[in-house]
Amino acid sequence: QVQLVESGGGLVQAGGSLRVSCAASGRTFSSYGMGWFRVPPGKEREFVAAISGSGGSTYYAGSVKDRFTISRDNAKNTVYLQMNSLKPEDTAVYYCAADGALRQIVTLKRADYWGQGTQVTVSS
Repeated sequence: QVQLVESGGGLVQAGGSLRVSCAASGRTFSSYGMGWFRVPPGKEREFVAAISGSGGSTYYAGSVKDRFTISRDNAKNTVYLQMNSLKPEDTAVYYCAADGALRQIVTLKRADYWGQGTQVTVSS
């Protein structure tokens, strides 16, 4: 079992930056691929980014590539999403996800474990 708790969401102006974090329970954090998804208002869930257990491989949705950076600190059981050059269309509830198989997150856009979500609002 893995429990995930997101933090760091908030309100930011367009062009600004924000970092959201996801703290995971358990002693085998490094064995899990981690990902970020988001649910914009009135829309379906979207894949945002993913990172392998070692942190050596990262994947991004085209809409956030070159603006967002996913990273992880296995010593702290935490994964981060640094969001720069934010746009109003980035407004969404952001969810952290974990799965023993990174492919599930990257290719199938699903995961075994999910956090409760954190709201990110970008004003124009």
